[in-house]
Amino acid sequence: MIKMFTTQLTGLFKRIYDKQEFQIEDGARLLAQAAIGEGNIYIKGFGEMEAVTAEALSGAEPLPSAKRYDPSVELTEADRVLLVTRFSTDEEAVLLGRKLSDEGVPFVAVSGLVEGEANLADTADIHLDTKLIKGMLPGEEIGERVSFPSSMAALYLYFVLGFGIREMLEEYEE
Repeated sequence: MIKMFTTQLTGLFKRIYDKQEFQIEDGARLLAQAAIGEGNIYIKGFGEMEAVTAEALSGAEPLPSAKRYDPSVELTEADRVLLVTRFSTDEEAVLLGRKLSDEGVPFVAVSGLVEGEANLADTADIHLDTKLIKGMLPGEEIGERVSFPSSMAALYLYFVLGFGIREMLEEYEE
């Protein structure tokens, strides 16, 4: 089971990058605008996706200009937001996405893309798909799927966004 999981996870990371290389670069560029300017990159993780917030703020290599999203803080046009949730139809995330969009605050969303009427992908400036909407491995029961590493996929996307942001900051400082 561990070998199958490792193989599936490796394939997932490859699919995420191969199918979204340009969107990832665009997302990094959008977020880097805050770090280059006078803004902040506010991060809001929903549920288990708080792992991304923790990594960005308290990890070994904190993200430049990153702060935890706080609804009481008035965002400026120089600020950017990174929203991370399990599914693109997460009601709370969709509401926050609409609010940010209505206020003209650019944001990048990371979630598993699910078709639905209310969808984060429709309001985000850039949506990055974790490619996870069901478990990766067959379970014991017929039709059952297990192993749903959505936070690992989101962390992968966070790290590749971070590489892009740091590269852009280095180029800007030269």
